[in-house]
Amino acid sequence: MSSESPASASVLAPPTCADVTAAILAGGEGTRLRPLTTVFPKPLVPIADKPVIEILLRRLAAHRFRNVTLCTGYLAELIMAICGNGSQYGLSIDYVREENKLGTAGPLTLLQNPTDPLFVMNGDLLTTLDFGAMLDHHVRTGAAATIAVTTRKVKIDFGVIESARDGRFTRYIEKPTMDLHVSMGAYVLARRVLEHLEPGRRMDMPDLITRIAESGERVSCFNSDCYWIDIGRMEDYGIAQEQFAKEPERFLNDMP
Repeated sequence: MSSESPASASVLAPPTCADVTAAILAGGEGTRLRPLTTVFPKPLVPIADKPVIEILLRRLAAHRFRNVTLCTGYLAELIMAICGNGSQYGLSIDYVREENKLGTAGPLTLLQNPTDPLFVMNGDLLTTLDFGAMLDHHVRTGAAATIAVTTRKVKIDFGVIESARDGRFTRYIEKPTMDLHVSMGAYVLARRVLEHLEPGRRMDMPDLITRIAESGERVSCFNSDCYWIDIGRMEDYGIAQEQFAKEPERFLNDMP
């Protein structure tokens, strides 16, 4: 008689937010937000009375993340002083610091022991993105990389002409509005894709995603109609201030 029993076979449960590290890219100089960012780094730019990175950290904690790594560079000491070890948010925060500008993907080479998979996001996001649903999508699709995507309507302030290959006019569209899928600056990455990065060499996230796709691995898009804006421009910063002032609980406490 076999000594094995059905109970002896175990199936690994899919990872949850508690199992993965969120790496937050917080090293940029935020030149488009000057003069604000001459005083403090972009992740510390205030939304109402809170730095934007605090809002993001609190939202990560609400999704039951435990571990966060902040990838710092410009004015790193200020970020470390404000965020500390993360205990005030119910998180454990550690830090890596780039000595040279490594872009938006290069800093991931500084991570000592990245989880598999790994969450990566920009540190200047104001969003209601459902991180847990995005992770579930990544696991379910078996993707090597997943990009959070939303739709933006872009108004073209010109008359758009369509023509055939031989130059014949086919259609005139006056000032159309186009629906475009845009990246929200949040990703889930399988650990193996970090092999596309070279330590000490700059690489931006679009280049990394392109390399992954060109290698034959699957890159998946997680489409969401959540609220999202980054504060990289003064115009967007003003919009973020207005939205947060209207519904602060939506970004701090409202969970899917």
